[in-house]
Amino acid sequence: MGGSFNPVHNAHLRIAGEAQAACLLDRVIFIPAADPPHKPLAGDVSFKHRSTMVSMAIAGRADFEMSTVEAERGGKSYSVDTIRTFRERFPGDDLFFIIGGDSFLELGTWHRYAEIFQLCNLIVVERPGCPVTNPVDSLPAAVRGEFTRDGKTGRLTHRSGTALFFITGSPLELSSTEIRRIAAAGTDITRYVPPDVAAYISQQRIYHQCQ
Repeated sequence: MGGSFNPVHNAHLRIAGEAQAACLLDRVIFIPAADPPHKPLAGDVSFKHRSTMVSMAIAGRADFEMSTVEAERGGKSYSVDTIRTFRERFPGDDLFFIIGGDSFLELGTWHRYAEIFQLCNLIVVERPGCPVTNPVDSLPAAVRGEFTRDGKTGRLTHRSGTALFFITGSPLELSSTEIRRIAAAGTDITRYVPPDVAAYISQQRIYHQCQ
């Protein structure tokens, strides 16, 4: 599960938990982006700060881990390169890439996105305001013909054998943008992020420059 995690918040943790429960995942690996390719990193918050916050958020969860693979690799943090790295490291594992519905709807703009379907399964979790009402039509047009749909389960299977899983539920109305704004105003954010993360943001004055 990748993201800028600027900051990591409770909706991220819920998405990870829902995906894990729905697809019976042994573990979920959080992967902070070192250099996000799609948009500038708000506040220019360092990878060290963002990865520290992720570590704090998942502390005590043996089934949640964090990887610094994108910082170690350097360059733009393209998801396809990260997934390929995990495929090489764990050739026998069944890999799932967890993304929100908003990201799924923009997948056609991603770098070498078509390769992602060949490398792993995708778990698409509903996000507020971004329902995936028609999964087939929501796929990038160039790859729709590579999928078949099971008439009973509705599951989309790629010709390579990977599958797409769609999870609906009760998504939290949370965004990192809003949390940064609230933190910059000096307002308590413990409703939105784990307590240790809130304390770290306050102590380090991470978002004070967002005022």
